[in-house]
Amino acid sequence: MSLQEIAQWLNDTDIGIAVRESVYAFPIIEGAHLIGLALSLGLILFVDLRLIGFFLREVAVTDILQSLRRWLLLGFGLTLVTGIVLFLAEASKLIFLPVFWLKVVLIFLAGLNALWFELKWGRQAGSWQQQVVLPTGVRFAGWASLFLWFGVLSCGRLIPYLGAGL
Repeated sequence: MSLQEIAQWLNDTDIGIAVRESVYAFPIIEGAHLIGLALSLGLILFVDLRLIGFFLREVAVTDILQSLRRWLLLGFGLTLVTGIVLFLAEASKLIFLPVFWLKVVLIFLAGLNALWFELKWGRQAGSWQQQVVLPTGVRFAGWASLFLWFGVLSCGRLIPYLGAGL
């Protein structure tokens, strides 16, 4: 089965058809997707700006992470679920857009960056979080996250414009 056949099968699922053909479903789901993005990426911005030393320098990193983690994960979960549903509604078109695949790759890399940060630095934050200048690896993770998520947002915004002719 080719990628195009898989995408068409996904497109033809009950959920894909219902979302695509409903007057209200697609905009409501897209609105929920944007709310999830605002919640998750807005909070990621706070964390990343703290990691690179531009924001809330007097607050311990673990305090920020513990306070925001639940809401950040809630926003990310909402974004993920609504993103999958939106993909089902347009899978046969999206697979032909290079910007869609770039978005997927950037999301994957952002996830790897978050995992690397958590495994390498997050577990031992107590030893470095009060330093005036945080370790280079911590700052790198913050900068990488900022650039990767900016790329994800940019690609997401380009999809409707670059896919309009399909």
